[in-house]
Amino acid sequence: MDTFESKQDGKRMPVYAPCRDTSGIGRIWVVVLLFFLGGAVTNAQNDTLPRTTFTKMYLPIWKEATAHCLDVAMAMPDSLYTYRPAPESKSFAEQMIHIASASSLLTKRYVQGFEVRPHTPNADDLDKQAIIALLKTSFAYTETVVRTIDQETLDQKCTMFHSGNTVSRAFALFYVQDHLTNHRAKANLYLRINGIAPPEYTW
Repeated sequence: MDTFESKQDGKRMPVYAPCRDTSGIGRIWVVVLLFFLGGAVTNAQNDTLPRTTFTKMYLPIWKEATAHCLDVAMAMPDSLYTYRPAPESKSFAEQMIHIASASSLLTKRYVQGFEVRPHTPNADDLDKQAIIALLKTSFAYTETVVRTIDQETLDQKCTMFHSGNTVSRAFALFYVQDHLTNHRAKANLYLRINGIAPPEYTW
């Protein structure tokens, strides 16, 4: 029995081979097969249907909003990620990082009811690709919650920090999206100021 090291978790997994292939081709095919099987499992998890009528309606809204935000992030050249229209304004990078940090934080705090504290990475430590990766990770987190949350949790109440309003956790998902849209719209203007045509808005 041979073993190979998984790229995902570093564990050594058994590979069963009833006959020895001295050329190594058989082993390569086993690794390739396991790679595609792992991808199929991941895709199956990502394609999990939401559990409620509300989240089935909300999921395409979230996916559209996040896809457009990623288009805006990719449209700005790496060299202009430090651009800010005024000294008191966030830079483009800071706008994107704020979106990423807040989207997952608001989901945890208001939709899931977790006690969490804000943590925003320093824009000086991240380049364009790292920031886009941060956005994707954050958006994926909220999407997973949307796909898996149940109606009982959605019906629970939470209190908004800024307004003091009491709303359902389902309603709080609209706040997560609205916050993203607010800062994405600001970042959109940064593109125009620098003579870059923003990605076409679609719905």
